[in-house]
Amino acid sequence: MPSLLLRPALAVSICFLLAACNGEDGNVALGTLERDRVALTATANQVLIDLPVAQGTFVKKGTVLARLDPAEQQAIVNQARAEVQKAKANLAKLENGARIEVIAKARADVAGARAGLLDAQSTFDRVKDLTGRGTTSQAQLDSARATRDAAEATLQSAEEQLKELIAGTRPEDLDIARAELAAAEASRQTQETILAELTITASRDGMLDNLPWNLGERVTLGSPVAVLLAGTAPYARVYVPEPYRVKVKEGDRLQVRVDGLDEPIEGSVRWISSEPSFTPYYALNQTERARLMYVAEVLLPDSASDLPNGVPAQVLLP
Repeated sequence: MPSLLLRPALAVSICFLLAACNGEDGNVALGTLERDRVALTATANQVLIDLPVAQGTFVKKGTVLARLDPAEQQAIVNQARAEVQKAKANLAKLENGARIEVIAKARADVAGARAGLLDAQSTFDRVKDLTGRGTTSQAQLDSARATRDAAEATLQSAEEQLKELIAGTRPEDLDIARAELAAAEASRQTQETILAELTITASRDGMLDNLPWNLGERVTLGSPVAVLLAGTAPYARVYVPEPYRVKVKEGDRLQVRVDGLDEPIEGSVRWISSEPSFTPYYALNQTERARLMYVAEVLLPDSASDLPNGVPAQVLLP
């Protein structure tokens, strides 16, 4: 981390030294050619089982760069899919309601309960008559009455059950089943996304610069598995001196000189920092202000796609 904090100041120092050694005029911004570095990270702690593309290969967006072991996640996906099927079946069951055979059985139960009640009522009437004549005891009458009341309750229960089957499923139960199905499908989609992310693909066109992990290693969650140098042509990352900062803005067309090339290349300023690349002094006089540097990126045309990273470059300032 300390090295990262010192890098801007070190780069500015190098720019001054190069300008002094080369005798460049003050209207030159010094730097190097760079490309955007895209780090594709691991989404799980899994073993690296495939590296189909070699380092240094130019790849298109969507190209498979690495694969992590999917066995464990595949099992989770299978379980999530089974939960979806279970929820679908439960919802279909509730929407279809009771089967014809079940309703027929309920009708038969009502008929049997009604016959049982008639028999219990007849027995009660007979015992009541005998009790009035004094030939049976009060206990027998009470027992017959209890049997009749139980038969009435059985008939009422059977009738209510039949009504419930005919009426079908309650709307609230259907809403619950639909919600459970939606939750199961969302969980399945999440797990399938996690499974798909175990296959790491290029998110942009570019050069496969680095594969930090070896085949067979268990990759750490969140660590880079593949690093791309994105884009076709590089850009010149240079440091603009403070006196020229107000003269440079995004979209300006500037001449870029690259070491090893006889002719300059015209590039376009795609970004320039609004803050200097190092912390200024508490109070700046005119001499010290001129030493401030602002990082800028000048994008080269596609015709410069063959230029490598790290080559020194100089941008002619207006």
